Amino acid sequence: MPNEQPPPVLHAEGLTKKYGRHAALSDVDLTVPPGRVIGLVGPNGAGKSTLLHLTCGLTEPTSGSLRVLGSTPAAGSAHLARVGFVAQDTPVYGSFSVADHLRMGAKLNPTWDGALARRRIAQAGLRPDQKAGGLSGGQRAQLALTIAAAKRPDLLIFDEPAAALDPLARTGFLRNLLEFVAELGAAAVLSSHLLGDIERVCDHVIVLCASRVRVAGDVQDVLASHRRLIAPRGGLARPPAGIEIIRAERAGEHDTAVVRGDAVPPAPYRIEPVSLEDVVLAYMTRASGDAGEGLR
Repeated sequence: MPNEQPPPVLHAEGLTKKYGRHAALSDVDLTVPPGRVIGLVGPNGAGKSTLLHLTCGLTEPTSGSLRVLGSTPAAGSAHLARVGFVAQDTPVYGSFSVADHLRMGAKLNPTWDGALARRRIAQAGLRPDQKAGGLSGGQRAQLALTIAAAKRPDLLIFDEPAAALDPLARTGFLRNLLEFVAELGAAAVLSSHLLGDIERVCDHVIVLCASRVRVAGDVQDVLASHRRLIAPRGGLARPPAGIEIIRAERAGEHDTAVVRGDAVPPAPYRIEPVSLEDVVLAYMTRASGDAGEGLR
């Protein structure tokens, strides 16, 4: 029999989560191929943590469906073992030593890899007898990352894990994250509002704004489908056919816009490449209702 293709990391159809009348996620359709390092970006309150909690099975959808690695989230102990989660602020137990954390991980996780945990703790410069409460932010992050990875999961999930770290500690954390992904052959989801971190480590991006997915795909594909369009002043009032304006602004005697579409506009329009930051900020601005504010 030919080898079966692995299921998507995430597959959502009409995924909606409400808290009372507030919709944290609204009608999300999403498919993420296997083997990706996924950047989940968007402003505070966009629904990023809600999506991660649904992915981990910490909460259930109001309507719609979500499958993680081909199964319902937290469908059983076997599926729970396939997902490692590092929550916001990389929580650890302050009164526990590093060794206590590793012993707890071994008791709670049937797939625990003690050799991997000990090796990574040593590489991070942590002593087994150190109390977690006395560790720096970067050291706590390394400990939480090691505990999640030593489960040997198929999917690692990080909810703003490096936001409070200084640049040096954040760089070390992201480097180790990629090392774990490579060693385990795992996929990963990294939620962050730090676009530089996303650009550095992620090959797939999901832009979530105001409870909805605005754009998603492999980074190379997203960049290939978006460009900067430069037009004479007033030239964006009726954009060329086949081009969708995401965000427009005025720059001197020209109007510029981040656009979506592969149509080749005629002169005097010009096109330039865009960065991932350009694309993300354009969708965030459009979601806020100010996509054409710069032309007024």
